[in-house]
Amino acid sequence: MSPFTGSASRTEEWRHLRLTLDSGVATVTLARPDKLNALTFGAYADLRDLLPELARDGSVRALVLGGDGRGFCSGGDVDEIIGATLAMDTDRLLDFNRMTGQVVRALRECPFPVVAALHGAAAGAGAVLALAADFRVADPTARFSFLFTKVGLSGGDMGAAYLLPRVVGLGHATRLLMLGEPVRAPEAERIGLISELADEGQAHTAAQALARRLATGPALAHAQTKALLTAELDMPLSAAIELDAATQALLMHSADYAEFHAAFTEKRPPKWQGR
Repeated sequence: MSPFTGSASRTEEWRHLRLTLDSGVATVTLARPDKLNALTFGAYADLRDLLPELARDGSVRALVLGGDGRGFCSGGDVDEIIGATLAMDTDRLLDFNRMTGQVVRALRECPFPVVAALHGAAAGAGAVLALAADFRVADPTARFSFLFTKVGLSGGDMGAAYLLPRVVGLGHATRLLMLGEPVRAPEAERIGLISELADEGQAHTAAQALARRLATGPALAHAQTKALLTAELDMPLSAAIELDAATQALLMHSADYAEFHAAFTEKRPPKWQGR
């Protein structure tokens, strides 16, 4: 770990999710299968805190986000969150909503690709967590439901009104966020909401395979590509091209860039170092 990333040691146990680390791939599992992995305040807080911690660690090259049991995530727990928020004042409600948004920012800003492994329900906040991933690998049972208007709230929750039009276009995003109707896997694939459609029951296996492919690739190049995809969403073309040029000039000093040339010359696969 870099000496500049902070003094706190790695968290040994997360109370509201399960984490495994294997050869550069982190697997984060939402583990409340009896509740369809409904999110609690603690689950949001764990996700918010875990992602920056993994980013600081420096050894993670890709992350798989999945859920135990019959579905990915059914959204915020009706009793533990919706019921509780009815008794909160505006300051506490703002703190809570900012925390949920921080989870999405952490998914978008972490320097490694995030692969969501999706089966069954991805509803409400669960749909936005999937949306914030870089890749969405789903099996035919997957269904997305952006349910916020159905509980009397804005469909633009947790950055959904920013992210969804950029993934599926404004027309589809308007329909999905306003009506809250489920989008099943075939339609989700057609409109670009799914990156890869796996066989039934194989979403996690396919997501792990993709994550391992990413983890063995040029990590620095992946990190910078992800950063540019996010940063350039709101830039004019001239600024985006200038940022691309500056980024490439820096990466041309990297060990991985030199390694590609050496491997090409020696007719062998590159040995990526992520530096």
